[in-house]
Amino acid sequence: MKIVFATGNSGKLREASEILGGGFELVTPVQMGITDDVPETGLTLKANSIIKAEHIWKSCGCTCFADDTGLEVSALGGAPGVHTARYAGEDKDFNRNMDKVLEELAVLRTECSMAESLGVRMNRYSRRARFRSVITLIQKGEKYFFEGILDGSISYFKSGNGGFGYDPVFIPDEYPGKTLADISEEEKNAISHRGKALRAMASFLNTL
Repeated sequence: MKIVFATGNSGKLREASEILGGGFELVTPVQMGITDDVPETGLTLKANSIIKAEHIWKSCGCTCFADDTGLEVSALGGAPGVHTARYAGEDKDFNRNMDKVLEELAVLRTECSMAESLGVRMNRYSRRARFRSVITLIQKGEKYFFEGILDGSISYFKSGNGGFGYDPVFIPDEYPGKTLADISEEEKNAISHRGKALRAMASFLNTL
């Protein structure tokens, strides 16, 4: 089955192709002649995935899907969330994005330590986090939604050479002491938020 995946991220495309397997042929918008950038103006991950998928559908009328993924850090009130890709600026520099998250958690840790030294108990500091992916699939004009969540925590420093995005600072619960960038692609795909959402979508498509 040929499906247009609304992404220009080679890492995401490779990951999705590996997870979906040989029964699906993924093509990019550029391969379909769709080159315009779509502003992600939604206030939620689901809204952004709808915006991107609808743009592809209106442009080519092909079966297509888009995902939007957010890193949600408990101590930061769920941030970066919908702003995950642009957390440190519009240039989508993930090294800067990771640095910003680590710096904010370091500041919060210092504030909590200082407060506790003065006898004030603060429960705000935590390194718990989760990745959440929402997929919008458009098939014959109908929208279908799939979600995947990966729970874990934020490391104190970057580690690993694999993966992409925030992978070097995210420690999944399934691999204590290792970031997503430390484990193999096969190990990551088996547990990842996007993998869970993609497998749910694949199961649905296989019933059609």
